[in-house]
Amino acid sequence: MSSRLRYKYLWQVLWGDGEALISSARIIWLVLYDESNYYLCVWKKLEPKGIMEEVADIVIVGAGIAGLTTSLGLHRLGIRSLVLESSETLRITGFALTTWSNAWRALDAVGIGHSLRQQHQLIERIVLTPTVSREPPSERSLKSKGKHGEGEIRCVRRKMLLEELERELPSGTIRYSSKVVSIEDDESRHLKLVHLADGTVIKTKVLIGCDGVNSVVSKWLGFKPPSFTGRSAIRGYTEFKGSHGFEPKSMRFFGKGTRSGFIPCDDQTVYWFFTWSSTSQDKELEDNPAKMKQFVLSKCHDLPDRIKAVIENTLLDSIISSPLRYRRPWEVLWGNISKGNVCVAGDALHPMTPDIGQGGCAALEDGIVLARCIAEALTKTGDNDEDRAVFERIEMGLNKFGKERRWRSIDLISTAYMVGYIQQSEGKIMNFLRDKILSSYLAELLMKRSDFDCGKLTTIS
Repeated sequence: MSSRLRYKYLWQVLWGDGEALISSARIIWLVLYDESNYYLCVWKKLEPKGIMEEVADIVIVGAGIAGLTTSLGLHRLGIRSLVLESSETLRITGFALTTWSNAWRALDAVGIGHSLRQQHQLIERIVLTPTVSREPPSERSLKSKGKHGEGEIRCVRRKMLLEELERELPSGTIRYSSKVVSIEDDESRHLKLVHLADGTVIKTKVLIGCDGVNSVVSKWLGFKPPSFTGRSAIRGYTEFKGSHGFEPKSMRFFGKGTRSGFIPCDDQTVYWFFTWSSTSQDKELEDNPAKMKQFVLSKCHDLPDRIKAVIENTLLDSIISSPLRYRRPWEVLWGNISKGNVCVAGDALHPMTPDIGQGGCAALEDGIVLARCIAEALTKTGDNDEDRAVFERIEMGLNKFGKERRWRSIDLISTAYMVGYIQQSEGKIMNFLRDKILSSYLAELLMKRSDFDCGKLTTIS
């Protein structure tokens, strides 16, 4: 009796189900198999008659912070782009982010800084409290002046930031439910063919990957998946019916292998996070908000009662957990940030741990720099230029972006990793370094990393 013959795509066998192989979309590699045998076959894919082909000069994959900032920056410079988002709506995982001075300069560059300031409280001081030793809390001002101006720190609701970016874009810029499954070269015209899950093919002169830590575009460029740090984070936010009563301070606690923080967004909302060195047994927490909440409370029993009350009052749908991943600095150093007319930005380029609060800020910087570099390349392009000439100018513009962002990304990734490692380490030596030295140095370090100016949205003609 013959056994039933089944098949899988070759990329499903090699990389696991659900992963798309970025290669030629005109050839299909199949593995046919039954209970005892495997057969490797190559099928040539016939193009369906009803396939939809579109053309867009600039395609941005991912409607997150980096993607929308890049698109809005281009729009401010008179250039239209198409943003492809795989989900049905804006994704707001993470709830809030600390926006430092460098982020506000980027937000001002795209013209939305003022409206966001009206909705979020200025954080004036940072308080660092060790939970193991009896060292007193270390408190520092966050308003000290640097090379690029006075410090400005607020805790911004991610939903409000993304909605503000979306609101300023022309209607139709973002296309939802548009999952990219493969990327193909059209070498004859120096274009990229972006294949979507629904069969649509979009031809583009510029392809920008802002599609997060699991980026399809970064994989095409040759980057490995981000590495797990051995740590995880639980994040949440609490909305009080009246005023929460907290001063405009960023309150941080660390020790016993954990790190936590509580930051007011406005008069009624407090954002909080908790990071720890996780084990395989903690994986069950990811899909169970009730267990997450109890886990955090069990680890934070030494914190002041009014701080614990923030966690206790958090609704279960306002809590998420995720592993902390980062791209190794040497991979950014030697990797392809851009290749031809393709590049990556945001978490697709520099996923980092949240220990210095610069992941979202760096994504905003990326958007401004990238929009400026692309606009400079396109303004030098004439209507009668050949495809090759246009491609070369775009390639130079993306190379410029890569050179400008490479060392900044390496610096932020490395600093965040080391700060997190020291803050969550245990042992007498590490406790001494953390409680005696780092606690007084951390505020200064945070301010230095935020004392950066990504520049304005201007082009050189």
